[in-house]
Amino acid sequence: MTGTRRSGGRPTLEQVAARAGVGRGTVSRVINGSPRVSERTREAVERAVAELGYVPNRAARALAANRTDAIALVIPETETRLFAEPYFSDIIRGISTELADTEMQLLLTLIRTPKERHRLAQFLGAHRVDGVLLVSVHADDPLPDLLEEIEMPAVLSGRRAAGESVPYVDSDNVGGASAAVEHLIGRGRRSVATITGPLDMYVAQCRLDGYRQALAVAGHEPDEGLVEPADFTEEGGRRAMARLLERRPELDAVFCASDVMAAGARQVLREQGRRVPEDVALVGFDDSAVARHMDPGLTSVRQPTEEMGRMMARVLLAEIGERDPDRPQVVLTTELIRRASS
Repeated sequence: MTGTRRSGGRPTLEQVAARAGVGRGTVSRVINGSPRVSERTREAVERAVAELGYVPNRAARALAANRTDAIALVIPETETRLFAEPYFSDIIRGISTELADTEMQLLLTLIRTPKERHRLAQFLGAHRVDGVLLVSVHADDPLPDLLEEIEMPAVLSGRRAAGESVPYVDSDNVGGASAAVEHLIGRGRRSVATITGPLDMYVAQCRLDGYRQALAVAGHEPDEGLVEPADFTEEGGRRAMARLLERRPELDAVFCASDVMAAGARQVLREQGRRVPEDVALVGFDDSAVARHMDPGLTSVRQPTEEMGRMMARVLLAEIGERDPDRPQVVLTTELIRRASS
């Protein structure tokens, strides 16, 4: 009888498909955790699996599909930045949580030198993993294009440019930065500076655009002397804040493009006798643990970093299961969390 278990034999994928009334590929997607299956279909397949006692043969399935059951998480940064910035740990936590109920192994790779980049390119070119999650991408990074060339499923955290061709998950950086600066202006601040991230990163460009848009809407004349690029590190925030105070000592507010840079800026303000928020209001971006533990508490733009990690993994699993010709592009909302620093 079709759809029933063979006497004395191990149930097959085809028998599960017949019992559930779906195709073999649909059963495979359910078993592999693909989100591209309706809840009703998923329940039917899971019921058939339970009734037949089907157990996936992981090794055979991976071999037949030319799969490795491994995903590479690539972060082109040093160990110092990886462990110093809460952004990375939150992203990794989200990715790990999403993959916990799958059979995928997560391989963390840091790229610090050209030699390491070349070695990674060879590793990926040999298709030693099923897909790649790439975090902290710079505009000139050749890795996303290499992944496209070798047809390796990949998802970026953020984008290299407005017209990104690789699937990505991002947050509303322009809107978040604009809300931060609108808040500062609304509190009566007249000379609002910004400490940006590295401007070869699209995320930093977007946060700078949001800053400029908010000033324009409020009728403030643009002043490039109030803009100081940095590098998303605490020391970078320190250096940038010192330069801003030297150049524009009258400034009364600073929007920092990350909480970590805001922590560095706060140190310099304290050293120079500037009170926060009485003399200088301060706002960050990320709403990380850094913001909650600062004194005073840091007003910050909350981006759902852990959810970004989860979504990256979800999109990549779907891409591994069946490449989407429309290239998924996900932008998550941000929210301004007000604290005592502003």
